[in-house]
Amino acid sequence: MGRRVVDIGSSRVLVTGLGVTGRAVVAALRGRTKAVVTLDASAADADHREASTVPFDEVDLVVTSPGWRPTEPALAEAAARGIPVWSEVELAWHLRVPTAATGEPAPWLALTGTNGKTTTVEMLASILTADGRRAAAVGNVGRPLVEAVLDPDLEVLAVELSSFQLHFTHSMSALVGAVLNVAPDHLDWHGTFDEYAAAKGRVFARAQVACVYNTVDPLTEGLVRDADVVEGALAVGFTLGAPGRSQLGVVEGVLVDRAFHAAPDDPSRYGTAAELGTLDDLVHLAGPDGRVPSHVVADALAAAALARGYGVGASAVRDGLRAFAPGGHRIETVATVGGVTFVDDSKATNAHAAGASLGAFAEGSVVWIAGGLVKGATFDELVAARADRLRAAVLIGVDRAGLRAALDRHAPDIPVVEIDPGDTGTVMRRAVDQATVLARPGDTVLLAPACASMDQFRSYAERGDSFAQEARRVAETSSHGG
Repeated sequence: MGRRVVDIGSSRVLVTGLGVTGRAVVAALRGRTKAVVTLDASAADADHREASTVPFDEVDLVVTSPGWRPTEPALAEAAARGIPVWSEVELAWHLRVPTAATGEPAPWLALTGTNGKTTTVEMLASILTADGRRAAAVGNVGRPLVEAVLDPDLEVLAVELSSFQLHFTHSMSALVGAVLNVAPDHLDWHGTFDEYAAAKGRVFARAQVACVYNTVDPLTEGLVRDADVVEGALAVGFTLGAPGRSQLGVVEGVLVDRAFHAAPDDPSRYGTAAELGTLDDLVHLAGPDGRVPSHVVADALAAAALARGYGVGASAVRDGLRAFAPGGHRIETVATVGGVTFVDDSKATNAHAAGASLGAFAEGSVVWIAGGLVKGATFDELVAARADRLRAAVLIGVDRAGLRAALDRHAPDIPVVEIDPGDTGTVMRRAVDQATVLARPGDTVLLAPACASMDQFRSYAERGDSFAQEARRVAETSSHGG
C-alpha cells in the first residue's frame, strides 16, 4: 500500500509542538492550506493541550516537531488512522518556490551524522558564499528550513538534518547527501541503533549527484549501498589519508579531490586530482596545542565534497575554509589561569563527540567535566579509548552512575569528583572550582559532557555559557590574588 497523496492546499493540518520549528511551520502554512490547528501541552496559545481533545476525523495531515517521538499519543493516533505524519523537512520539500536566479527551486546539499553536522554545514555555507552563491545554512541550525524554501533569493541550501527530522521525511531528493558518521545516540527516541542508523540513511534517498560517506565508518558506506538513488549518482568517500578513486583526502598536508576533479567519462580521470587547499587553511581552527583536530579536517573534507558535487570551484573551497569562523561551544578556549586552559565543548552531547574532543589533547592533560542527560547511552567504549588523556574527572548531571561506572572500570587510577545535583543553579560553579583544584599547569579543563544538557540547563549553549562564566570568574579572582 503506497503513501496517501496529500494536497496541502485542501488539507486540514495538525501541527504538533510550538517551539521554533512548530511556529515556523504554522507561519509557512498560513494561507497555503485549508486549516491549521496546533497541539502543545506547554504552549498557552495552542489550540489543544492534550491529544485526547484533537478531533482527528477532521485532520488530513500532521506536521510534527523534531522532539516528538513516534510513540507520542497524537502521532500514534494519526498512524493508526492512516493520517500522514510529516516532518518540517518533508513539508519544506513540498513548499519549495522557484528561485529568482534559475526559476527552479534551490537545490539542497543535505548532511547528517552523529557529530560534526553544524561545523560541516557552516563550512559548506562559507564555501558556497566564497563561490559567489546566495546560500544559507538551514535546517537543524540557523534559519528554519520551511522558511528558507520560501525565499526566492536563496540559490542553494546547505541543510543540516537530525535523525528526528529524517524519520518523518519521505520525499526529499537532495542534489548531494552526506552522512558524516554514525555512533549510538538518541536510542531513547529511536528505540534501537538500527532504527537510528536507518533514519540517518534517509539523507541518501533519491540523491541526484552524489552520496558522501566516511571511509573510516563502514556503516556510512553501507547506507550508501542500501540507498535508492537517482541513476548515475556517485558514491564519494572522504578520508584523512591519501584518497583513492572517487574520494577526497589529504596528501602531505594538501586537501585533494579525486571525485569531482574531472568528468566521469574523462580518460585522465583516474590519474589526476584537484588541489582544494592545505591544512594551513584550517590553522585558525587549531586547538590549544596548535594542532588542527582530525575531526575538523574530516568535516572540512565532507563540506568540500558537498560543495564540489554542486559544482563549486577548487579555489572557493580554499577561500571558504579560510573564512569559516566556528560558532560557540565547540572546543572554544574561554579562559587561561596559571597555565591551565579552560575549553568549552558543550556541544559534545554524546560519547562519540566527547571522544573526538578528548582526542585533541595530550596524554594525561585533561580534567574532564562530563555528565548530564544520558539519552540511553553507555560510556565504556569512550572511557576505554580516552582514559590515557585524563588527569581527573568531575561529573555533573542528575544521573552520573553510568559515567562513574565506566571510569571505575577503565580509568581506576584517576581522581573522580561527583557534583551533588541538588542545587542546579550552582552546579557549574562547583564543578569548575573542583576542576581548578585538580588541574596542574599545562593541563586543560575540558567541558565535553558526552550527554545532553536538559536535566540541569535549558540547552547546551546555556551550559557552555555557564562554564565560560565560571572559568572567567576563576581567572579574575586569580588575577586579583584572591
